[in-house]
Amino acid sequence: MFQGCYTALITPMKNTMAREIDYGMLHRLVDFQAAAGVSGVLAMGTTGESPTLNWDEHSQVIEKVHEFGRNRFTTIAGTGSNCTEEAIESTRHAAEAGIESVLLVEPYYNGPSSLEIRREYIGPIAEKFPKLEIIPYVIPGRSGTQLLPEDLAILSEKYRNVRTVKEASGDIFNIRRTRRCAGAALRILSGDDDMTFEMMTDEEISACGAISVMSNVAPAAIQQMTEAILEGDVEKGRKWNEALKPLFEIVTVKTEEESASGKRLCKARNPLPVKTLMNLLGMSAGPARRPLGKMTRKGFETVRRAALEVQHNNPEVFKPIADAFDANIEERLNDPGIADLLCYEED
Repeated sequence: MFQGCYTALITPMKNTMAREIDYGMLHRLVDFQAAAGVSGVLAMGTTGESPTLNWDEHSQVIEKVHEFGRNRFTTIAGTGSNCTEEAIESTRHAAEAGIESVLLVEPYYNGPSSLEIRREYIGPIAEKFPKLEIIPYVIPGRSGTQLLPEDLAILSEKYRNVRTVKEASGDIFNIRRTRRCAGAALRILSGDDDMTFEMMTDEEISACGAISVMSNVAPAAIQQMTEAILEGDVEKGRKWNEALKPLFEIVTVKTEEESASGKRLCKARNPLPVKTLMNLLGMSAGPARRPLGKMTRKGFETVRRAALEVQHNNPEVFKPIADAFDANIEERLNDPGIADLLCYEED
């Protein structure tokens, strides 16, 4: 049964133009998650840079996360695509590697209807792999399409292995409708860190946990938050949510930047802010693979201020990082030279 915190793991890269995957650091990050007691790890979600890894890399990262995890948590493999046949092949590889759960992102760019997502994508994969738990991933802001609650309910009723959804629509009314349509049997996981507390405590939703971005840096805290809510200690969960709120607010960072031709909005999207934060804290996540690049100075300062607030008010959140990665958190957060490495030069 899915419940608790599942970390959407970043893929660490070496600092080269080709951005080779750093499998040594991947092993350390997996160990860090396991030591924190997370319920599971998602390999090759958006946070893991699935759009820019080729399928061989994609499959190898999934294999390695499962291997390094050594049955200490549930491994979820991100095997979705905008091509059903590719998703089938990736799902087959995950099954052959011994993984029991896969995440299928909505088919992006080509924009199938909800009916088509159900009949030509989720349904055929669920039917072909009846022993795998199939988790649809609703994220219209990234995919440009949406699996609607009504079609999700049909899938959940028809296939015994479609009983969990990752919900990142950002629309509380849509999520409530999902619960009404699919009933109590469907497990809802939050796909938005800043909505996890609300989704878990809203009686019209009753989410059972989260697939989290910020648990890359705060796995123990987010696991404890979700466990507290599931155990009925909402106030403890609320305190954790307040402690972690500065981090939840920087999954995406928006800044207004000056240029020779005027002001422009700059949006640093996941996983760029969390990888920047990890590098700032001493976790050696490495760069993002292009076309993602670096943060602006303003964006970096937004990330640094959030981390400083957490460190000042709740230092226990980052203490596991200090211990596991031999990092002086205070020193790193106040070192102006780190920004030179992690930011773009001014235009």
